[in-house]
Amino acid sequence: MNLGGGTSLNTSLKIGYFADGIWSHNAFKIITKDPNMKIAFICVRNNSNDEILAKFAKDYGIEIFSHSDINSAEFIAKIAKFKCNILVSMSFDQIFKRQIIDLAPLGAINCHAGALPFYRGRNILNWALINDEKSFGITAHYIDEGIDTGDIILQKHYEISDSDDYSTLLQKAYSECGYVLYDALKMILKRNFEPIKQSNIDKYGFYCTQRKIGDEMIDWNQSSRDIFNFIRAITHPGPLARAILNGKEMKIIKAIYHLNAPSYKCINGAVVGVNKDGFWVKCADKALEIREFEYDGKIRIGDRFKL
Repeated sequence: MNLGGGTSLNTSLKIGYFADGIWSHNAFKIITKDPNMKIAFICVRNNSNDEILAKFAKDYGIEIFSHSDINSAEFIAKIAKFKCNILVSMSFDQIFKRQIIDLAPLGAINCHAGALPFYRGRNILNWALINDEKSFGITAHYIDEGIDTGDIILQKHYEISDSDDYSTLLQKAYSECGYVLYDALKMILKRNFEPIKQSNIDKYGFYCTQRKIGDEMIDWNQSSRDIFNFIRAITHPGPLARAILNGKEMKIIKAIYHLNAPSYKCINGAVVGVNKDGFWVKCADKALEIREFEYDGKIRIGDRFKL
């Protein structure tokens, strides 16, 4: 879809809003402040109990509903009566197929907390930290029949420092996704942009898989930097990194990476220091300081984590 150049043919946007969770709450508050944008209906995830979206719908007089298959003829007939000129997905969990995409003259767009065409898929903020990225992206893009493959409308990048973890990136994304989505809607309304094909950025891009139970275990044969990134990537509100010491599970909340710590050969996973602030574990290259953790047991120098 090419909406670049020319004079706007629309003076307002009538939006069908497919939404869930805090991402969508923040975006709703921003969008509804613009007199040129109106949310005609809200479709929540099937079996959703999102009380905030329900309250928004009541307060603004917006119809709210859910459906197990948004691509069904029954559902498409239901939303066709709203005569929306654009559909918006914010943290929605169903795939849009061609018939529903084509229902709105301006198509359908999504906001994705990843720098497309890279970081398509799931658990993007976790993977960005695991991969030691120095920034993460938020992308507003058209929805096509692929997964996170549509043309890019707008993309912004946000710095990642060593003091960041999953919690801080999540809070930033919660806030900024709404603004990126809103800015993209303004661009569509004004028709003052040229969508970017993802293949023009990179021929391949890549997908990230959803993280599942069992992915939390630390591999002490990795470098201290890799383990530091892994721990901060799945800290609160994530599942927390796990390790086994003396037959008991430890949940590790925070580690400190010391750039100038000496590299040396030793037994990976060995406890090589204990102090009032925590303890140190030998990794593939050097030792990593473990600062916050949950563990029902004593920790001694010479103890070894299970590899």
